[in-house]
Parts: sequence; C-alpha cells; structure tokens
Amino acid sequence: MARLRAISQHHAAALLALMAFATFATHDVMVKQLGATYTPFQILFYSALLSFPLITIFMIRDPHPGTLRPVHPWWVALRSISGTTAAVAAFYAFSKLPLSQVYAILFASPLVITLLAIPILGERIRLRRGLAILLGLAGVMIVLRPGSASFEPGHLAALLSAFAGALNSIIVRKIGNEERGVVMLLYPMMTNLILMAMIMPFVYVPVSGVDMARFGIIAALVLTAMGFMIAAYTRADAMVVAPMQYSQIIWAAIFGALIFGEYPDLQTYLGTAIVAVAGLYILKREATADVSRTTPVSKTRTRVGHSLSLRVGAVLRRRRLHAEKNRRNCPDEE
Repeated sequence: MARLRAISQHHAAALLALMAFATFATHDVMVKQLGATYTPFQILFYSALLSFPLITIFMIRDPHPGTLRPVHPWWVALRSISGTTAAVAAFYAFSKLPLSQVYAILFASPLVITLLAIPILGERIRLRRGLAILLGLAGVMIVLRPGSASFEPGHLAALLSAFAGALNSIIVRKIGNEERGVVMLLYPMMTNLILMAMIMPFVYVPVSGVDMARFGIIAALVLTAMGFMIAAYTRADAMVVAPMQYSQIIWAAIFGALIFGEYPDLQTYLGTAIVAVAGLYILKREATADVSRTTPVSKTRTRVGHSLSLRVGAVLRRRRLHAEKNRRNCPDEE
C-alpha cells in the first residue's frame, strides 16, 4: 500500500511539474509577443511591479524573526544583479529568437551550475560528470553553430541568461539556509524595480490598456507556475520533477508553429536532445551516486530567467518546520 501511495504521489508530482512548465511556456509566448513592441526592461519593470502585491503577502507571512539586513550582503547583492540580468537577457532572447532555440540554450543551465559549484561550493567534479558537461556544451554548439550567419545577439543573450541564472541558483545554494526567505525575495525584487525604473525614461513606450492587462497576466503566470512547482516538490524529489522542464521543447514546437510560424531545423532538435541527456545524467548522478557533496543541480528548483519567482526551497523548508512544530505540540498519545 505504501509503495502504491508513493507511485501515486510521483505521478501527481510529474503532472504538476508538467503543468508548471506549460504555464512557464505560456508566459514565454506572451513575453515574445510583447517583445515586438516593448523592450525587455519595460516588460520586466511591469512584471516586477505587478508581482509586488502578491509577493509582499508571502513576505509578511515569513515566520522567522530578524531584521531585513542580509547576513551575506555581497552575495545577496550579486544574486540580485544576476537574477535581474538573467531575466532581462531571457526576455530579450525570447523576443528575438525562436522559442526552441532559447530553450535549447537555457537547458544548459544545469551544466553551468555544475561548473560554478567548483569554485563557489567547493564541489569536486569527477570524470563522468565532466564528460557529461562536455557533451552538453557540444549540444549547445550544435544549436549555436558558431561561425554561421545565423548567430545573433539573441543567442548571446540566451547564453548570458543561462550563466546568470546558474550563478543565481548557486548563490541560493550557498547562503539560502542562513538568510531569511523575506531577504532573499525582497532584495532581488527591489533591484529589478529600481534598475528598471532608472532605465525606463530612455526606453519607455506608452502602454495600452490591453497590454497592461497582458503584463498583469505575465506576473500571474509566473506565480501560478511556481505554485505548481511547490506542489510538485512537496510530493516527490528532483529526479521526478526536474526532468519535466524538457517538456518545454514540445510547447516551443507547438506554440512556435501555431503562433509565430517557427519551424526549427533538425540541428536545433539534435542539440537540444544532447543538452537534455547531459543534464539528466548529471541530475541522476547527484541523486543516485555518492559523487556530489552539495548536489547543486538537484537542489535548484526555480526556472532560469525568472528572478521574481518565489523560492521553492524556502517554501518547502517553511512547511517542514511548520509540520515539525505541529508534531512537537501535538505528540501522539500512548
């Protein structure tokens, strides 16, 4: 019975994760559509501004005492800047490239996380994971085809987003247990708003009522997707949930063909498949073998390019603490 319950939980987690990444893909479609009129700076500004009320509610409910002063101010500052960079670069890439190409490059984020874990987390990379990283980078090269006429600034932006998003995830892994959840949310959100507000006078385009509603939908989609992610991770671990991110390439093919008339070539899909296989292998090695002390990839639960997202790990940790407190207060009667 317990085994059947576990299988059922895994199925539910996989379905919830698929719903999360389908929601993210829908968000990306709207970003791409808005990118034809507005710069990524303006898109991010309104996304941050309209997310503020809902995220503020989450921050108010933070149960941990303390001030809003970071324990690690420089790491928090770097995380805030890297998160903003990842979001702006991703939004620019979505506005300039086919969806499938952007996803193929963003899928390389686990490879970059593994590499950054060496200097930042003191992780040791052995031969098999090293080969998986090289294989994944080869897949990225197949997608990019360096030296060809098709290489555009959007490709560079997608690479920057993958790197900045990976750095953001590694910093969370390094300091997340020591910083209050409200601190980890507040500073990146304020960085987004302040930096984008400073840029807005130079890039502002008047926003119609319809587009303002679309900005609101974008903010709601991110929070909805993170809700699905939180629900998925409460039911299963990373080996079940994380691989579902690669379902976005299916949505890219569907949305790209139906909405944007995009039909990626075989090389794009081949490179994407190679990157996905490499990422899945790294995830499997971290989860099933004694080869990683810090498990940086399997502990990354937020999608690259969304610095406004609620921290899934923080929410899960708060739920665990709440459950433990309830058990202590209501022990089973003998």
